[in-house]
Amino acid sequence: MSAILNTYNRKKISFKRGKGSFLYASNGKKYLDFVQGIAVNCLGHSNNYLNRAIQKQSKKLWHVSNAFVIPEQEKLAKRLKQKTFADYISFQNSGAEATEASIKFARRYFYSKGKKKKNRILCINNSFHGRTLATIFASNSKKMTEGFYPKVDGFDHFNFGDHKGLERSINSRTAAIMVETILGEGGIKVIPEFCLKELRKLCNKKKILLILDEVQCGVGRSGKFLAFEHAKIKPDIVPIAKGIGGGFPVGAVLVNKKVATGMKPGTHGSTFGGNPLAMSAGNAVMDVMFKKGFLNNVKNNGRYFIRELNKIKDRYPNIIKEVRGKGLLIGLCLKKDQTNFINKLSDNSLLTIRGSENVVRLLPPLNVTKKEINLALKILNKVCDNYK
Repeated sequence: MSAILNTYNRKKISFKRGKGSFLYASNGKKYLDFVQGIAVNCLGHSNNYLNRAIQKQSKKLWHVSNAFVIPEQEKLAKRLKQKTFADYISFQNSGAEATEASIKFARRYFYSKGKKKKNRILCINNSFHGRTLATIFASNSKKMTEGFYPKVDGFDHFNFGDHKGLERSINSRTAAIMVETILGEGGIKVIPEFCLKELRKLCNKKKILLILDEVQCGVGRSGKFLAFEHAKIKPDIVPIAKGIGGGFPVGAVLVNKKVATGMKPGTHGSTFGGNPLAMSAGNAVMDVMFKKGFLNNVKNNGRYFIRELNKIKDRYPNIIKEVRGKGLLIGLCLKKDQTNFINKLSDNSLLTIRGSENVVRLLPPLNVTKKEINLALKILNKVCDNYK
């Protein structure tokens, strides 16, 4: 009997090694991995460049406190500032911590301006912002909040796509609107570019902050470094994680100069966030991601994959309801519960993962090849052809 706390319905598969887009199980079976740690391994498994960077740093220095200057952290922060809207970066360990910190920063900004009651965050119902007590109530998903009351207050909600409901929900206590640019766990639902532009205008009009959660959809996954860049807008706060470490735990909050004015020494901290080993991973990921043509290749491969998936949908309309996504953040919305379909894919050596609304998430590494995409398409066709 396992000594691991039973909080996951784990598949009875374990892996001994991985390389690129593939995982090799303990029983010797080879799988095409389109989970990649849930959009984490942006450069695939055991990437040589990432391995060398971490190994090199591990021989020098793993960890020091944020009570001291960390040059590797300064380097990554400067690069993120140069490549994004941000003026300042705060490093964390994970996506949940980055999102939680984003909530703190928004509240603290208005507190520092003397508006102590302007502290509520407006979010989408059944979204996903992490697993801490605050973030599960920000997400407002019954399956995540059940059994964890009393409710963490400070969050209001509207339904995805309900623009009138959104505006009605803003009041004098609203500090920020926080949404995922592309909802991941919520079913790979893309917020259209015109909606993101209107969100920015609305926040300007109401003098509140815009937080765009890019923990899953950011760091190149959409074909842009950050997914909101497609809409050509600038948010105030953006939490990122997952892909920025390429598999090593790294999180960060990107903020503009305005928000940064509310944060002073002692208002936030992290023991492990931004340590030298984590920063070596982040800098290596940035080296690869900003090589000429890398992000454009993600965009092109994503378009190809989605186009071919739509052809499968058209052949099997009784199975696939809709193809969703952008770049290499893709979801197949099925007509029925996705559990059996995911199991059939796994039986045929393709690993995928569920999302809400009967969605099967397809999350290959960002350096996936067209040959590997075609292999996934072949398996999907086969499963659909034999599916009952």
